[in-house]
Parts: sequence; structure tokens; C-alpha cells
Amino acid sequence: MIVKNYRDVRAQPMLKEPGVTVRWLVSELDEAPGYALRLYEIEPRRATTAHTHYWEHQVFVLAGRGAVIVGDQEALLGEGDMVYIPPGERHQFINRGEQLFRFLMALPIPQNTTG
Repeated sequence: MIVKNYRDVRAQPMLKEPGVTVRWLVSELDEAPGYALRLYEIEPRRATTAHTHYWEHQVFVLAGRGAVIVGDQEALLGEGDMVYIPPGERHQFINRGEQLFRFLMALPIPQNTTG
């Protein structure tokens, strides 16, 4: 068993995404065999870069107001909302509010994304 407080996990700035940080709450460093859990924090008027890959995302919004763009569709998100993004779908997260937009993301451990 592993127990952590998210505040004890260093927030790492995303190099190509100013105003976006990620905390690796569970990763292969924890010897998790299948899925990682990340905490994203996006500052107001900031966004992740639109991108695609061949694994899915499962997202749960903890705080703030934001949007997710998947393909050509946009959905507004707030506390308590969840999003499933299928593999291969181009996607982006945007903070549409005035507070920090914070969400959890589950995704496969990197060694499980090579196929």
C-alpha cells in the first residue's frame, strides 16, 4: 500500500505549456503495474497543447472551470465532472475560469503504451 498527500508530490511545470503543472501521484516509480494517476493544475487563461496518442485518458475534475476539446467538439467542465477520451482522439484542456483548474487523469503506465 502507498499513501501520499498530493501536496507532498512536486508539481512539475510542463515545459511547452506555460501555466500548466503536473504531479505524478502514482507512476511506475511506485511499481504500479498498469495505470498512472496524475494531477494537473492549469492557471487561468492557460491550456495544454492539443495532441493525440494511442492510449485513453480518464479525467475527473476536482476544482475550477475549464473545457476539453476532443476532435472538433468542446465541452465545458466543472467540479465533479468526468471525461473519457478514447485512444487516438486529438484533445486539449483549457482553463476557462478565474481560478486554478485542477483535475485527476488516469492513463496507462508508459511501458504499457508501446503497443
